[in-house]
Amino acid sequence: MPNIVFVSPNKYIQGKNALYDLGKYIKELGSKSLIIADGIVWDITQASINESLSSASIDYHFVEFNGEASNNEVNRIIQEGRVNEIDLVIGVGGGKTLDTAKAVADDLKVKIVIVPTTASTDAPTSALSVIYSDEGVFESYRLYNKNPDLVLVDTAVIVKAPPRLFASGIADAMATWVEVRATIKSNGQAMAGGKTSIAARAIAQACEETLFLYGIPAFKAVQQGVVTNHVEAVVEANTLLSGLGFESGGLAAAHAIHNGFTVLDGDIHHLTHGEKVAYGTLVQLMLELHPEQEILKYIDFYRKLGLPTTLQELHLENASYEDLIKVGEASIQPGETMSNLSSDITAEDVANAILAVDILSKQTIK
Repeated sequence: MPNIVFVSPNKYIQGKNALYDLGKYIKELGSKSLIIADGIVWDITQASINESLSSASIDYHFVEFNGEASNNEVNRIIQEGRVNEIDLVIGVGGGKTLDTAKAVADDLKVKIVIVPTTASTDAPTSALSVIYSDEGVFESYRLYNKNPDLVLVDTAVIVKAPPRLFASGIADAMATWVEVRATIKSNGQAMAGGKTSIAARAIAQACEETLFLYGIPAFKAVQQGVVTNHVEAVVEANTLLSGLGFESGGLAAAHAIHNGFTVLDGDIHHLTHGEKVAYGTLVQLMLELHPEQEILKYIDFYRKLGLPTTLQELHLENASYEDLIKVGEASIQPGETMSNLSSDITAEDVANAILAVDILSKQTIK
């Protein structure tokens, strides 16, 4: 009987102003840190990180992230780490920054601390990176032999990020239970390399329940820049529950279709990861033959968060059927997670389901 596998970060810390405790928590992990962040994030976090690390007598070297989680960017930052003889990597920012930081730490064989400044993806807790080309086209998943040593989430920082990113994180997390239950049904493989555990199943279910219960009031609070109990619950769902759920539970069609969308040119590349996953989730529900009312429940929820539910909102209103076939072909290629839904799905099935979601969604627009 195949093994079940459950993985998680060594420690997860979340709360308002948690960034001021960063030095306290990393003291035992290393003494010379390489901090990776983009310029905007560094402007927001530099003062509190400086204060926290200096109070713990921790030295660091800062490298500005150039914006794409590509092998070239990883190799550039690795050289900075070697020159400065660092023994700990701290990634501060969004999903691509964090994925890059993990890859750098893995190559340098040092410990990794993840400090997400948005709740926009479930990347922070995982032992994997999504690697893109320099132009932003999906290339591969890079898997590691351990999860981050520490994930620290400051909700006071999270609510200062654009609300659109918070909504995107909800969308990414909403795919978790949809994809995990498909993986369980097909007896598929989780990203961690084994079968889905009872724990991962329960966490994935709790993730979706939390989002449906608290997602809208949390989003409204973030629009006002305030931390509430709803916000704390949804940040935990977006980051911890979704991260543990997808990695130990499994990905399926929603993320495979997201990856398929990256092969197209045009304004779709201006959408976030979560925005594309939202549409991919609806396509998976369509492929799975869910009742119309159930699909409409997700569509209504996504609309309240400003997420795309039509091809026009994906900037694909002028896409040809051949373009959608390309998306389908990319989503079913060997090694993609579509197999956790079904290995019988064709590129045409995907293209047709993409169109069917658009038709259903547009019919309900008043």
